[in-house]
Amino acid sequence: MVEEETVSEKAGPTLRQRIVLAAASLLEEGGLEAVSTRAVAARAGVPAPSIFRIFGDKDGLLEAVAEHGFRRYLEIKAELFTGDDPVQALRDAWDLHISFGLEHPAYYTLVYGQVRPGHVPQTGRRAADDLRRMVTRVAAAGRLRMSVERATEVMHSTGVGTILTLIGHPEHERDLRNAREAREMVINTLTLPSADPAERGPAATGAAVAAPAMALLAAVGEDGTAPLSTGERILLLEWLNRLADGADADA
Repeated sequence: MVEEETVSEKAGPTLRQRIVLAAASLLEEGGLEAVSTRAVAARAGVPAPSIFRIFGDKDGLLEAVAEHGFRRYLEIKAELFTGDDPVQALRDAWDLHISFGLEHPAYYTLVYGQVRPGHVPQTGRRAADDLRRMVTRVAAAGRLRMSVERATEVMHSTGVGTILTLIGHPEHERDLRNAREAREMVINTLTLPSADPAERGPAATGAAVAAPAMALLAAVGEDGTAPLSTGERILLLEWLNRLADGADADA
């Protein structure tokens, strides 16, 4: 049995890296159907049992391939947290998500196109967690119309649906204007145009409760520094979410 290598990257990839790179190349060339354990073992030049020893099963291997494919995307997305305008950051995150999905459809459909009830790949959870943090920044600025969880789910599901729809069309038939229009519809649904209530106009009446509720949630819900017991914190967060989503529904 081939033992896992511990040499440095300068000396060459480890056994684990060789297997991931082999699986990734097969995925890019032939899609998910091409990524059989036998084909991966042959491409990597290792015995098939090594794959199960290192990754546990094929799902474990695919998780590692997804992480490999999404690594640069998540690194670029992390840079969006440094901007001053959290709403513009949401727009930028949407555009980045769309471009990544269209440029790397094999990796994208590996994470989002293989739906299994109750299962979300680790890479998908990381991307959703990053989006939740971005939405929380909008809430902290007093510009969110609904709860952080609901807003995150709306933007995530709309973005994924948009990309999968575009991937399903032949490249020459894709109309990227649809993605931009969907982006603006989502942003306008989730956010307020200004942090100043006097500038929002009558259309934002329902947000008079939602926005401050979510701003308070952002202040007490993330770092755990608020002088509240665990039970009090859970109850407060539940109330704030109900106020935000209830106000949005009434509006």
